[in-house]
Amino acid sequence: MQKTQVYVGDLPEDLVLKGSIAIDTEAMGLHLQRDRLCLVQMRDETGQVAMVHFSVGTGYHAPVLTKLLTDPSQLKIFHYARFDVGMIYRWLGVWCESIFCTKIASKLVRTYAQRHGLKDLCQELLSVELSKQAQSSDWGNETLSSVQLAYAASDVLHLHALKDRLEVMLDREGRFDLAQDLFKGLKSRVQLDLLGWDQDDIFSH
Repeated sequence: MQKTQVYVGDLPEDLVLKGSIAIDTEAMGLHLQRDRLCLVQMRDETGQVAMVHFSVGTGYHAPVLTKLLTDPSQLKIFHYARFDVGMIYRWLGVWCESIFCTKIASKLVRTYAQRHGLKDLCQELLSVELSKQAQSSDWGNETLSSVQLAYAASDVLHLHALKDRLEVMLDREGRFDLAQDLFKGLKSRVQLDLLGWDQDDIFSH
């Protein structure tokens, strides 16, 4: 059974998240330089879900969380890591280490599809219907609603299973190593976003 705990400002020092960790973030919007990070939600391989809520008064000094995010020994699974890694760096000041991005993996192997959103992946690969009811809501509230927290938990619930399915497809299509190189290059992509090249393909003519 899924176990969920919400913490304010940081994780407790005695919390242990085991194995690879699925991670997502919620913010006031989708603009890295404008919008504030409000929530970081995580799920480990045992099904434990831990969330760190940042309100206006908490600040962004979270040493336990940042230690976890920068630990290269634990894989972090994201969907659209470009945004989440950027938000984490923008507000917590650290780069996530050891990344797998299900959106990048999907674009490399689901070349037959036009949609690569989390809802689309869960529906096709796992036969799971995700609700996006609380996606566009005020994540800056001092207290988050039960609907918001349930939505936040659902965004990390299936990432481990998606990673497993996509890894099989990447290996089958001979694109596993390419995916790993792209994951390692996310830091450079995010730096370009933060410097104003978010709408430009810097490799274009």
